[in-house]
Amino acid sequence: MTNQSNRFHNENLTLSDFYKEVLVVCLACQKKAIAKVNFETFLARLFCTHCGYNKECSTKLVKNGSIETAANYYFNAELWLKAPFKNDVFWAYNDDHLTYLEGYINASLREHKNRSGFTLLEKLPKFYHEAKNRDALLKIIAKLKNK
Repeated sequence: MTNQSNRFHNENLTLSDFYKEVLVVCLACQKKAIAKVNFETFLARLFCTHCGYNKECSTKLVKNGSIETAANYYFNAELWLKAPFKNDVFWAYNDDHLTYLEGYINASLREHKNRSGFTLLEKLPKFYHEAKNRDALLKIIAKLKNK
């Protein structure tokens, strides 16, 4: 019988569901900062609660368009939640993204229902899916949660 706590229900989320608020390395003090983007107002902001660094920029392009991408992109800021894994890098945009990946990696039963396109999970590198990597990836996640 399957343990309900070890079951993962794919919510059909994509990376765009997580990239409006991204944890980054502060450009000034190298501690944890937050990059946020608001596509309605065409503004991106990076703010550090440690040193007070604050930078804002427009996401608007010259011809009234906007690139909708992860908040860290606008500042060329390094992701805070990342760690090496073999010849790859494990990463997440924020705590919600990390928790979602943790649930998927930890699950022995992964359910994918009512898919309407390519989800975040389908685009993950192979090493995220392999059971042989489960324990090592969960250790990385635990370290990132405490970073």
